Amino acid sequence: MASLLIEDPIFLQHLVPAGHPERPDRLRAITKALAEERFAGLVRLKAPLADTQVITSAHFQSYIDQIHDAIPPTGIAQIEADTYVSHESFTVARHAVGAACLAVDEVMAGRAANAFLAVRPPGHHAEADRCMGFCLFNNAVIAARHAQQNHGAGRVAIVDWDVHHGNGTQALVWSDQTVLYGSTHQMPLYPGTGAPSETGVGNIVNAPLSAGDGGAEFRAAFEARILPAVDAFAPDLIVISAGFDAHMRDPLAGLNLTEDDFAWATKAVMEIAKRHAEGRIVSLLEGGYDLVGLADSVAAHVAALMKL
Repeated sequence: MASLLIEDPIFLQHLVPAGHPERPDRLRAITKALAEERFAGLVRLKAPLADTQVITSAHFQSYIDQIHDAIPPTGIAQIEADTYVSHESFTVARHAVGAACLAVDEVMAGRAANAFLAVRPPGHHAEADRCMGFCLFNNAVIAARHAQQNHGAGRVAIVDWDVHHGNGTQALVWSDQTVLYGSTHQMPLYPGTGAPSETGVGNIVNAPLSAGDGGAEFRAAFEARILPAVDAFAPDLIVISAGFDAHMRDPLAGLNLTEDDFAWATKAVMEIAKRHAEGRIVSLLEGGYDLVGLADSVAAHVAALMKL
């Protein structure tokens, strides 16, 4: 059974101001990296357009309407300190949600071993009623809810190794014992959440790192806190918020990971998924803003998912 890649030119149509880090060139770099011959075995699908009703599994209808109404007829509009939208952004964000749901469908039905979604805008900062940090809709939480509501998944674990803490994901699952959220991230750093003391109803596991930390510290935190928690939770599906801005080249933070660290983390999560979830993993792109570091890290991550 092959790994699935969901990619689509539609994601280039979410436009941001010149110089903004979350730019279409990110996906161009990923597309080029995954065009290498070693990735020929990927099953490649386009991202369908999600009905807005699907988004209500994570967000209030009033917030969805707010994003829709903020879309400018032309040009680019700023809707939050770091977050911008252009004419196609609402549609593009719905395609990202559609990709998340399609990947869950394919993986839960056994038609794909696992999946990586090259989507934007990212999602893990988006709360029920607020956009933040480049994010409009929380793709990871919507994927988890879709698995539960449509495929009978009792427990879903969300593993987030983006360098910025996924405050939105944490807030959305804070009181939900059926979803585990485990995150490594740099602290202090935007958005300021993610302390070890933030535990929800015992379903939140934060393992913050410090500026200057590298692969050794990341792997130690993963092995001490994240992996044991996910293993004990015994999920039916693992969703990865796959941000690659902890890479040493990335301009927005101060961790020193390499692509080998992301490959290692991928394989470690795959081992747990094999034990409890028949290998089922859906990985969604979050951050990663240096194009070389991003492309190399995604390539290493996808190669690990494919067992290359």
